[in-house]
Amino acid sequence: MHATGSTASVFLAFSREKLLNQFWPRLRACVESLSNEQVWWRPNAASNSIGNLLLHLNGNVTQWLVASFERLDDGRDRPAEFAAKDGLSPAELLDNMADTMERAAGVLGRLTEADLLALYEIQGYRVTGLQAVYQVVEHFGLHYGQIAFITKMLRDADLGFYRELSATGRATDAKAP
Repeated sequence: MHATGSTASVFLAFSREKLLNQFWPRLRACVESLSNEQVWWRPNAASNSIGNLLLHLNGNVTQWLVASFERLDDGRDRPAEFAAKDGLSPAELLDNMADTMERAAGVLGRLTEADLLALYEIQGYRVTGLQAVYQVVEHFGLHYGQIAFITKMLRDADLGFYRELSATGRATDAKAP
């Protein structure tokens, strides 16, 4: 079985699916299940809290996806994302992230093959649009995984994100991963 459409459209559809329909809802469910203290808890001085990771993801998606493709000024303060020890409540962090994800959905919904092949200067790197989208999806997945791990550790509970898998570990429908 083959995907239909151009390589660009298949890549963008898969990127939207992973970022907006898998990683983001699961991340949001993790944070919604935690208290303010849990969201800002750090396991040690060398590690980040979930709050830091949310600030960081918000900055990354804004910088690499929204600002770059919408040709906006880059006002990101990356060090501040990691320096915060508290501040916004879990609801405020999620509201800010939801706004950014809505903007990201708009960008991903309108990109063309030409946008993916164009060059952009982002965070001091010269990358193609395809590299920028890939970086955002991969980066979001990495930190979503950290947030899921911390949530499981704090709650001592299975998050139930793979209920759709049968007893054999295989999906029971034809949905892509």
